[in-house]
Amino acid sequence: MKLASLRSGRDGRLVVVSRDLSSSVEAGMIAPTLQSALDNWGGTAPRLAALAQSLDEGALNADPFDESHCASPLPRSYQWADGSAYVNHVALVRKARGADMPPSFWTDPLMYQGGSDTFLGPREAIPFTDAAWGYDFEAEVAVITDDVVMGVSAQDARAHIKLIMLVNDVSLRGLIPNELAKGFGFFQSKPSGAFSPIALTPDELGSAWDGARLHLPLLVRLNGKEFGRAHAGIDMTFDFPTLIAHAAKTRPLCAGTIIGSGTVSNRGADGGPGLPIAEGGLATPASPNSARWRLYAAAHPKQHS
Repeated sequence: MKLASLRSGRDGRLVVVSRDLSSSVEAGMIAPTLQSALDNWGGTAPRLAALAQSLDEGALNADPFDESHCASPLPRSYQWADGSAYVNHVALVRKARGADMPPSFWTDPLMYQGGSDTFLGPREAIPFTDAAWGYDFEAEVAVITDDVVMGVSAQDARAHIKLIMLVNDVSLRGLIPNELAKGFGFFQSKPSGAFSPIALTPDELGSAWDGARLHLPLLVRLNGKEFGRAHAGIDMTFDFPTLIAHAAKTRPLCAGTIIGSGTVSNRGADGGPGLPIAEGGLATPASPNSARWRLYAAAHPKQHS
């Protein structure tokens, strides 16, 4: 089934969306918000699924679905923990800012705890304050869990993945180096991000979801121009169950916890960092001020001197 939250108050108003994304129906008689549904997922999920089936069969008086009316599926969350599962991306960004790549990054997941109290809506403008802050976007996949016990194994963590969605994780590249140099992690350099209008159950993805990874290309456009189409199922060093187990190593996770994959990034066919789409690659450099552009320009000085 596909779920969305229409803008309403702090936590939105839960609706079930048709499989073809054309219509929706209120779910308030089952759960007023997505968080309340997740708090009792074992009881609400079957009822929401039945509502979704009736909607797809045309048995309900439905409203047209308009994603511009949506908040993020969870307009705020008890926890947003973002990983860096595609270590290729980590290597590129660290190289661009002259930071070494510790070997442990390939064996021990990176994860930061981001702000989760003010997510942006999927069609909401990103507040822009100062160009020197280096605004950048990062396309990611995320999962939403139910309650997860502390110390869960990666194998058992699979069963706790209840919903899947996409993320635009906003980064302020101009602030990151000095902030990380303090040794206390991200804060100002990671403002509110946005999630896809829809959160869907894994069964909606069929064989593209193997219980741990999403095997589909992540299509990204900037101002209508194709920006990237990296494949989410390739070069994911740490899968979602591993990320969940990592997050729950020393604490339980509350229902409604969001775990992000980090920026989806693929290596080039030659094992290198990859090429822009214009040159047959899967991604294209960002703005001239971004870390990704600086790295690409350094590697191609004749084209970008």
